[in-house]
Amino acid sequence: MRKKKLYYSTTHLIMLSFLLGIIIGSVLLSLPVSSASGKSVPYIDALFTATTSVCVTGLVTLPAFSTWSVFGQIVILILIQIGGLGIITIMSAIMISMNRRLGLKSRILLQDAFNLNSISGVVVFLKKVVTGTFLVEGAGALLYMTVFVPQFGLRGIWISVFNSISAFCNAGIDIMSENSLCDYAVNPMINITTSLLVILGGLGYIVWWDVIRTARNFRSQKFRCFSRLTLQSKIALSATVILLLAGAVLFFIFEYNNPLTIKNFSLFDKIQVAFFQSVTTRTAGFASVPQQDLTNASSVVSLMLMFIGGSPVGTAGGVKTVTFVVVIFAALSAIKNEDEVSLFSRRIAKQSISKAVAVLTVSFMIMFISTVLLSAVTDAGIMDIAYETVSATATVGLTRNLTSNLNIWGKIIIIVTMYLGRIGPISLLIAFNIKKEKKNIITDPVEEISIG
Repeated sequence: MRKKKLYYSTTHLIMLSFLLGIIIGSVLLSLPVSSASGKSVPYIDALFTATTSVCVTGLVTLPAFSTWSVFGQIVILILIQIGGLGIITIMSAIMISMNRRLGLKSRILLQDAFNLNSISGVVVFLKKVVTGTFLVEGAGALLYMTVFVPQFGLRGIWISVFNSISAFCNAGIDIMSENSLCDYAVNPMINITTSLLVILGGLGYIVWWDVIRTARNFRSQKFRCFSRLTLQSKIALSATVILLLAGAVLFFIFEYNNPLTIKNFSLFDKIQVAFFQSVTTRTAGFASVPQQDLTNASSVVSLMLMFIGGSPVGTAGGVKTVTFVVVIFAALSAIKNEDEVSLFSRRIAKQSISKAVAVLTVSFMIMFISTVLLSAVTDAGIMDIAYETVSATATVGLTRNLTSNLNIWGKIIIIVTMYLGRIGPISLLIAFNIKKEKKNIITDPVEEISIG
């Protein structure tokens, strides 16, 4: 009898690469050498830390600065960098650095890893991504050093490098204290540096190169630069600016008289803390104020911003800005009884709309199921649980002090949620979509139904 040959698509390979990274990372973190105490941490916590690092989430059951040795912190940082860029990207970059030529299969794999529409120029794109990433992370580390080196001495260099990579990859893990960046809530240098790294990582590499391309022709184009951008960049940039400003204004209003957050700050400090909260909910995961101290209104706004997340082909998570905007405008078009969805005088392809709806639907399903399951195994309040599950689904890393109190079932639920959130809804749909061979071209009859 003939054995059926196993076939793995590029999507399967990408999913497996993340899973392999998590397993290897968890084994390394479970070793005594990875622990600051010299004793092995429970494997479930090592697995949780490896998952949150590879999935660039930032939720931690054990404080990173006191639990892990330098070796353990190095492992975590490598996992964060791998998670931010992707294992496929890292391996391809290594092959190119060794003067190895990438074959067609490797190029297709890279295309899917970056979620690009074409295989053309994928190697050049890879080189730009790796170079741009290290340049931005290096600049971020130098800026951080102006604060951390005077405070921590030579250890401040390591803290600066760690924080820069973690911020750019939207991981939100730090090695300074147990309260994230709360001690630096009103430090302009930390706020500005972290915000820039998070925003640049979350904008997406496609937007980077498009903006650079347009900026090079600034003199000839004068004030028409925005109109010269691609539709992808226009949507990503517009949505990012609107969400950041709207979030900052709402946080400023809702927290203005909250004595647990910003009531006692100066006007300038209130503004920078409110803006940072708006930035960090875009899947960064750093906290400059305790999330459990936020008002209910601010918490709801945070949930919404976390769920939306950053932009495609970047280091951020969430359903992505472009997805959210396309779904909103598709809904508005349906309300106005329009056949086409248009943005910036460009029609959105039907396939893109269907994909956006699928991403939003599957992400919501993951979040909802995770919320129900976590509610069944913990006695925490619904706001704390929702914060945890949305944070895990969108790979954010913000928590209302629930992560460290999770039982083993809660940890398993969040581990699975982080993994599913990182590989993405579309990857899930493709991976489990088994195409059946069509025997004929006869289609099912159409019947009208009532909607809404």
